[in-house]
Amino acid sequence: MDLRKYAAEFLGTGTLVAVVVGSGNMATNLSSDRGVNLLINAISTVLALGILIWVLSPISGAHFNPAVSLSEWTQKRLGNLDLLAYVLAQSAGGIFGAMLANLMFKHPAIYLSHHIRTGSNLWLGEVVATAGLLFLIQMLRGQNRMSMAPIVLATWIGSAYFFTSSTSFANPAVTLGRAFSDTFSGIAFKSVPMFIVAQVVGAALGTIGGMYFSKPTVVGADHESK
Repeated sequence: MDLRKYAAEFLGTGTLVAVVVGSGNMATNLSSDRGVNLLINAISTVLALGILIWVLSPISGAHFNPAVSLSEWTQKRLGNLDLLAYVLAQSAGGIFGAMLANLMFKHPAIYLSHHIRTGSNLWLGEVVATAGLLFLIQMLRGQNRMSMAPIVLATWIGSAYFFTSSTSFANPAVTLGRAFSDTFSGIAFKSVPMFIVAQVVGAALGTIGGMYFSKPTVVGADHESK
């Protein structure tokens, strides 16, 4: 058993959440403009996510996301034990990352969020953001272009920060972690369950759609059969 892959999932998810929460803190320290805050948050997240995927992908696959791990498990690319270990490592990493960011900005390590995020519009935003993420993963795999994942996936998340109503959490472990920080990036615990439900639904839709569109096709097959 190679424990490095579990450690990589812990480290990657923890770093990602530390970046999201930390950059959110820094953004609010630098400006009172919510648009500027979101821009700083998004840019920091995109850069860090791309780097983390690039560096850690050879070790663990760089899931950093229970929705991704669950999708891989349904396609038998991840075993039962690995799925459990990945989800636990990602969840623990997300909480650790939030606590680390809290301490860096002189907040208590456990600083539970009171930021209510609820409503069908936000849940739909999470479905769209997560579906898009899983769709792209399936397409990259089906086209044998996983080397492009650091750019493609990070770019999608950055874009979804601005075009989805929920600002694209798209990750149950990140959602859980952000509940531990009562800052710009936080989400209240009571809002977490429905976000995760929406993310799981989105992951299922994205996986199914990506598998369908990534099937190999023969150009001109229809014409030749006539």
